[in-house]
This record gives sequence, C-alpha cells and structure tokens, in this order.
Amino acid sequence: MMKGNIAGLMKQAQQMQENMKRAQAELEALEVVGQAAGGSVKVTMTGKHALKRVEIADTAMDDKEMLEDLLVTAYADAYRQIEQVSSQKMSGATAGMPMPPGFKLPF
Repeated sequence: MMKGNIAGLMKQAQQMQENMKRAQAELEALEVVGQAAGGSVKVTMTGKHALKRVEIADTAMDDKEMLEDLLVTAYADAYRQIEQVSSQKMSGATAGMPMPPGFKLPF
C-alpha cells in the first residue's frame, strides 16, 4: 500500500513539473502594458519583467518631474499585472499539490 502512495505522489510531482514548465513558457511569451495618466505614458514589459517599450504622449512631456512620476507609475502598473498573472498561472500549475505558506514559485 505504501508503494502505491509513493508512486502516486511521484506521478503527481511529475505532472506538476510539466505544468510548471508550461506556465513558465507562457509567462516568457507574455507582454503587458502598464499605463499612467489615462494612457499618456505607457510601458510594455515582458513576463520576465524586461522593459521592451516606452510610449510618451507629447502632452506628458511638458513637465519633467511629472513625467518621471508617470513613468514610475506606468512601470509599477505593468509589474503588478505580471505578478498577478504569474501568481494565477503558478497556482494553476501546482493545483492539487499542497505548498507550504509563503512558498513562491518559480524559485
């Protein structure tokens, strides 16, 4: 009976590993757009948190300090979106496997 439990656990762990690989590949392909000031400043970021593009409307360039704040806000918006999607994908990949509190994937 113990042997069957271990085999079942190993099979479940292998399935979780495959799900994790799939989720990580999806995150690598992901792109999100963070925005500030109604879209006058936009940043495009990959699922790996790499900044790909910055778009700034002409009207946002009038005030340097405000533009700096808007860039930070747009970046934070994109980062938050990625973290949210990442959390959802990883929790789906580990469904059925109990994880300790505070355990964050991928490592």
